Amino acid sequence: QVQLVESGGGSVQAGGSLRLSCAASGLTIRRNSMAWFRQAPGKERESVACIYPGVAGTYYADSVKGRFTASQDNAKNTMYLQMNSLKPEDTAMYYCAAAFLKKSCSENGMDYWGKGTLVTISS
Repeated sequence: QVQLVESGGGSVQAGGSLRLSCAASGLTIRRNSMAWFRQAPGKERESVACIYPGVAGTYYADSVKGRFTASQDNAKNTMYLQMNSLKPEDTAMYYCAAAFLKKSCSENGMDYWGKGTLVTISS
């Protein structure tokens, strides 16, 4: 049974930093496309960052380029999202997702989802 469990969310002021974690069980993250999505209140879910299998490449949304960094610790089977220079518009529920044994960063391509962790940025 695959489980993705996010943690690390919280409330910080604009300009601050947070590091989100996604602990995976039931799959080996380096063999899958692993992604972060977010959904703000009243808005559609959007892609934030995605790591292709074997860390063959990493995709970032334009809105977070230069501020967010996605990474993996294969020994811990955990993915991270380091978020710096946070802005109020980064406020959202952040979700971890996995596209099983394929190279895909699209929302429709994800096979497994975590329950999310809430990030709130105050101005």
